[in-house]
Amino acid sequence: MYTIVYAEELAPSVKLFHVQAPLIAKKCQPGQFVIVRIDEDGERIPLTIADFDREKGTITLIFQEVGHSTRQMGALKQGEQFLDVAGPLGKATHIENFGTVVCIGGGIGVAPVYPIARAYKEAGNKVISIIGARNEGLLILEKEMAAVSDVFHITTDDGSKGHKGLVIDPLKELIDAGEKIAVVMAIGPVVMMRSVAE
Repeated sequence: MYTIVYAEELAPSVKLFHVQAPLIAKKCQPGQFVIVRIDEDGERIPLTIADFDREKGTITLIFQEVGHSTRQMGALKQGEQFLDVAGPLGKATHIENFGTVVCIGGGIGVAPVYPIARAYKEAGNKVISIIGARNEGLLILEKEMAAVSDVFHITTDDGSKGHKGLVIDPLKELIDAGEKIAVVMAIGPVVMMRSVAE
């Protein structure tokens, strides 16, 4: 069994769990995920590892309650357990010193971007981070992202915090200003990622 040692609501319907999983915490790398199951009848839910603490043996999972299974998972409290957590799975993000990297997270996409941004920073890159949400109340991991960024931008659709507009606005400004960008990493809604790619 995998115990939830800490639980927090980051935004409406967005939960953060620190889960005791020492073997996974020991092996995982930025960009990998786990598959969790609440109980014998539970659906298998893939979740990106948003953070890990090798010394404490914990992994951090951040998810949005969007259906029956994630609402059931969101109802779990500190001290309760998952039946199983399989991982780490997937290919880790390639990290090296590229120079200047831009890490963009939209909405819940900030959760998987955070460990990647941190790893880029630890590898010696200049990290420019841009995070966005519909409004200030839906922003997550602001302090954490700011701590691993040389330059940090916030955007909200309604202008309640940071730049009013989309995450691509600061990216366009960087490109127009002649910033030499080696890598852009973007995770978020499909429409956001399509706009970043264009």
